[in-house]
Amino acid sequence: MEGKDFTTTILVDQSPKEVFDAINNVRGWWQGEIKGGTDKLNDEFTYRMGDVHFSKQKVVEITPGKRVVWLITESRISFVSHKEEWLNTKVIFDISKEGEKTKITFTHHGLVPAIECYDGCSGAWGQLVEKSLFSLITKGEGVDVF
Repeated sequence: MEGKDFTTTILVDQSPKEVFDAINNVRGWWQGEIKGGTDKLNDEFTYRMGDVHFSKQKVVEITPGKRVVWLITESRISFVSHKEEWLNTKVIFDISKEGEKTKITFTHHGLVPAIECYDGCSGAWGQLVEKSLFSLITKGEGVDVF
């Protein structure tokens, strides 16, 4: 299982469109400083959390109500030896119906147990998706998880 990408799933009552809109409202759920567009194909945005983490994302796939994919084009993570561990990895949000609910499957393709930041980064993504994004979708406001 060393090659298994980090994945987490949440289920909500809201529609695929509402989920899609919340995911693309990155500032509403991902804590830190975000600059640039986040909701159109080829948009590029940066994320910074103090001196701990900087990354630049490019929206490389966007299918309304179904899928959002970001390619990490720059990465600097301060707490690992290889500062660019996220470089050329992909952050994927798949949206589907599961009965009466909407399912969001989050995958960070390339964030695998073999890399140094896996524990810290997967834990952060879990908190962000399962708590902050979930709250934005279900209550209209993300929550601070850090």
